[in-house]
Amino acid sequence: MVFLKQLCLYRKKEAGTLLMVLLVLLDPSAGREPQRPGSRRRHARDQERRWQNITLAVILPQNARYPWAWPRVGPAVERAVRTINSDPTLLPDHRLSYVFNSSEDSNGICSESVASLAAVDLKLAHDPWAFIGPGCSYAAAPVGLFTAHWDVPMITAGATAVAFYNGVYPSITNTGPTHKKLGRFGLRVCLESEWREHVALVFSDHKYDDRPCYFAIEGLYEELKAFNISTHHSVFEEKEINYAQILADIQNSADGTLLCSLILPGTSRVGSVAAAFQNSEIW
Repeated sequence: MVFLKQLCLYRKKEAGTLLMVLLVLLDPSAGREPQRPGSRRRHARDQERRWQNITLAVILPQNARYPWAWPRVGPAVERAVRTINSDPTLLPDHRLSYVFNSSEDSNGICSESVASLAAVDLKLAHDPWAFIGPGCSYAAAPVGLFTAHWDVPMITAGATAVAFYNGVYPSITNTGPTHKKLGRFGLRVCLESEWREHVALVFSDHKYDDRPCYFAIEGLYEELKAFNISTHHSVFEEKEINYAQILADIQNSADGTLLCSLILPGTSRVGSVAAAFQNSEIW
């Protein structure tokens, strides 16, 4: 929706000119002869042919365990398309539509290879004005390179990793939170808590899929390093974990600890982690 508003603003000047022309042409007092039966339908068909189609290419996972999955984003896209198409003053003489392709592989994982092929297929078949997604960091990286080469905008909330700030992805507009900003927030927490010498970074990491905690901690690590705060890393797997033991091991290893763990609401692990956090300086 943010992108569509930006697109409307981008075309505001052109839209104003087109709107004035359209009002003159449709003005019933402009000296035209009265319409005969059926002429209104023919006029509508002619207008339909004059409209230019704006195609958006959407590449998102179907798997709802990803924050920016199609089941969550899709209703917003469809509503935005309906809203713009129902108001001819927003994009005069244009119709908005979208085409969708999933970025998932056969295992339901957001895949960079699948997303890359989807982007090429959509570009060749539909030549879209812009891409929405992919919604995962690994998948967004190669598609971001393609869109930069094609000079086509790419709008996503999934390009959260620090690497997207290095200037290699000029086509990307990130509409969501980023780990760069999370790192700045984490640095502020450390400074306010007077953790100025040594901080422990504890996180879970799977060497597959989108590795959300790995990229989240990366933003913190970069900011702490830039402020000359040393760090200690501790990585654990999300299986049978004794969180209390982990906290006991790191209690004396640093001024403070920043923890990232994937915890599903409604599971028994939420209670065990909450209990382990009591009386501990953990963020």
